[in-house]
Amino acid sequence: MTDHNLLMTAGSWVFVDWGNVIRVVAIGVPAYAALILLLRVSGNRTLSKMNAFDLVITVAFGSTLASLLLSPTATLAQGVTAFSFLIAAQFVITWLSCRWQPLQRLIKASPTMLYTQGEFREVAMQRERVTRVEIEAAARQAGHAHLDTVGAVILETDGSISVLPTSNRADGDSLTSGLK
Repeated sequence: MTDHNLLMTAGSWVFVDWGNVIRVVAIGVPAYAALILLLRVSGNRTLSKMNAFDLVITVAFGSTLASLLLSPTATLAQGVTAFSFLIAAQFVITWLSCRWQPLQRLIKASPTMLYTQGEFREVAMQRERVTRVEIEAAARQAGHAHLDTVGAVILETDGSISVLPTSNRADGDSLTSGLK
């Protein structure tokens, strides 16, 4: 192989032709606009981070947009159809889960009490794969230098950790509703 051919082969991963670049822009602008429009029409719930299903939908939007931009055979109509399908599927699943408990339990995690009234809940921590160090870090991030000022630590359905001070009542509605 000559030096010129080697350079061309090595450089083909950097740039092939302007047609591919123009296609990305020509498809990307209307595809992005369509995605934004569809998301606005579908409401705030579409991109929420309430559970794993919502995360999967959000990742699927990104994957669909990337495939649309980078696949030379994908059309704008296919991409908009895929976006519409994902939004419709997310709407139907969330609508049904609000009305049918078995589906809700299948797709939505329950919040889990990890620490309360001075005690770590070891079984819950092991099940959720959360360590004492992570709970202590969450307490510090919430402004608690000592765990004796923490009334409860809860692993929420979206994976975030809530830290409630001891000044809050330990038997409040939000603490007893749906917790594992």
